[in-house]
Amino acid sequence: MYFKTLTGATAFAVVLFAAGCSVPLPWRNEPVGEEVNLAFRIENNLLFLPTLRLDNRAGRFFLATAAPNTVIDPAFGLAQSGPHLAAISEKQSLPLTPSFLDLRGTGDAMLGADVWGRHAITIDYFSGLVTYQRAGIHRDGLTMFRFRDQPELSVRVDGRDVLAVIDTTSPDTLVLPHSTAGRGTAHIVIANQDLGTTDVQYANVARARIGNRLLSKFLVTIDYGARVVGVWRDPRIRAAAPAAGS
Repeated sequence: MYFKTLTGATAFAVVLFAAGCSVPLPWRNEPVGEEVNLAFRIENNLLFLPTLRLDNRAGRFFLATAAPNTVIDPAFGLAQSGPHLAAISEKQSLPLTPSFLDLRGTGDAMLGADVWGRHAITIDYFSGLVTYQRAGIHRDGLTMFRFRDQPELSVRVDGRDVLAVIDTTSPDTLVLPHSTAGRGTAHIVIANQDLGTTDVQYANVARARIGNRLLSKFLVTIDYGARVVGVWRDPRIRAAAPAAGS
């Protein structure tokens, strides 16, 4: 099972292993712009950023790629008026415009697109890193998709192309709209990569949503300003997605 909690030492070791891996990353020859790497750990198949600070306070903050705005649990104790800042490094803080809602113990805050503004992020599941990229994404080697509102990509489901929202708040594989809730299987192809027969969820939702159990097979990059998504099938990750409930 690929998902696991990464301690600081473990995350560092994983990064060293990735650096020594013979598999070249798709943008290896691209110039590097202003970037900040944030290590993440995975809890309940959600991506938590332990080094990020909200108004200089540490907490349990998880990434929400599809949410337009950050949501903070009122129990975390931040003032609900006035400016707020997300510190992504010791030297760099980003303004955000959060709303406040009970997250029912999932975390102290759900980090939405407002944190990143019109810039880009790359999620490297193998290395356990989210990279903030002011210069935009490096497209070399990526399969690109355009989006209008929420980040999305095209998924071929049993031979039919379906647009699916990239939703890192979903711990599942793929959630498909259906009048009756339940589970089933479907033949999945993403970015010309055949993932075979995959366990999926059916639910009363307006749009399909792809979650971390499938996203983790790819390196995923989102440019919120240019409104494009790029994905790269990561050959460093070969394990099949775990069964539901694993």
